[in-house]
Amino acid sequence: MPKLRVAVLGATGAVGQELVRLLDDHPWFSLAVLVASDRSVGRRYGDVVDWRSPGFPPRGASGLVIQALGRPPGVDLVISALDSAVAGSAEAEFARAGYPVVSNSSSHRMDPDVPLVIPEVNASHLDALQAARSSSGGFIVTNPNCSTIGLVLALKPLWDRFGVSQVQVATMQAISGAGLDGVSAGMISDNVLPHIPGEEEKLETEPRKILGRWEGAFLPAGLAVSAACHRVAVLHGHLEAVSVKLKSVATVDEVVDALESFRAAPEIAALPSSPPLPVQLHHRPDRPQPRLDRGAGRGMTVSVGRVRECPVLDWKFTVLNHNLVRGAAGAALLNAELLVARGQVKSTLGAGARG
Repeated sequence: MPKLRVAVLGATGAVGQELVRLLDDHPWFSLAVLVASDRSVGRRYGDVVDWRSPGFPPRGASGLVIQALGRPPGVDLVISALDSAVAGSAEAEFARAGYPVVSNSSSHRMDPDVPLVIPEVNASHLDALQAARSSSGGFIVTNPNCSTIGLVLALKPLWDRFGVSQVQVATMQAISGAGLDGVSAGMISDNVLPHIPGEEEKLETEPRKILGRWEGAFLPAGLAVSAACHRVAVLHGHLEAVSVKLKSVATVDEVVDALESFRAAPEIAALPSSPPLPVQLHHRPDRPQPRLDRGAGRGMTVSVGRVRECPVLDWKFTVLNHNLVRGAAGAALLNAELLVARGQVKSTLGAGARG
C-alpha cells in the first residue's frame, strides 16, 4: 500500500519542525509538500529553516522547496501548524477544496461541527465528520491546547471510574510553548511569567468539549475547570498541579489503580505514534520532572505523580507532558493516523490527485 502524501503548513515554526521530524520515515505517511511564510517560498527547506532539534533537518525534507499558502497539489492530507492569526481562514479554505485537514491551531477547536480529539479519550467524536464534511469531501479535525492534552489524559481514568465535577489546575509551561522566538532570555531568566494570553480560557473550555458527547451536536461535559497558567524557565515540558472533586468516593488505592490501569483502546494502541502507556504513574515524591520524564513514550506519554488527598477538593496530583510532542505535533499526527485507521482519510492515487 503506498504511503499517503502529506502537506505540512507552517513547516518552519516550532510545531512545524517537530512534525517534519516525526514524519521522517513514517510507516504510513510521506512528507510531500512544505508550506511556510512568503519570505521562504521558492527556497529549499534545509536552507531556510532555523532548526532547533538536535542534529540536522531530515534529508528528505531538506531538499523540498517551500511552497506558498495555496492548494498543495497531489496530497492526501494537510497537517496544519499555522499560527492562529492565519490558520482559521486558510484551514477552512483547504477543507472547502476537499482536503482532510488535521490542525494544531486553536482557530477551529470550539467550532460546533469540528471534532476536538484526543484519540485515547474521545475517538468517537470523529463520527461528527459524517455531518461536517464539505460538499467537496473536506473537513477539519483539531487537537487541543498543549496543556489541555496533559490535563484531560490524566482526568480520563478518573472520569470513567468515579466521575469528576470540579478541577483546579495551575500550569508551569515551558518556553518552547511560546514558539521559536516567543519569550526572550531577559524576560524569563530569574523569573516566572504569571500570564499567558488565551491559555487559561482554553484550559477552562476545551476539556468540557472533549469529555462531552456527540449526539448530532457536541454536548459539553458537566465539568467546572479553574486554571492559572504560568511561563517558567524550562525548555520543554508543561508541568501542572491539579486538584479534582470526584462524583463518587474513592480511596487512594482506587485512584492509583484507575491511573495505572488506564490503556488505550486496541484500535488506538495499534497506531504508529501511540505510546505503550498513555498515562504513566510515578510513585516517588520528586517525580515527574520535565528534564527526566518529558521523553517518556517518545514524548507521547503523560506522566502523573504525587497523588494525595486534597483538603479543599478530593485529590491532587502533578501532571507532565511534552508540549511539542504529545501537546502539539505528536497529537496532530496521532489524530491523522486514527483518521486513516478509521477509513476517513484515504489515498487519492488512482482516483485523480487534487490540485
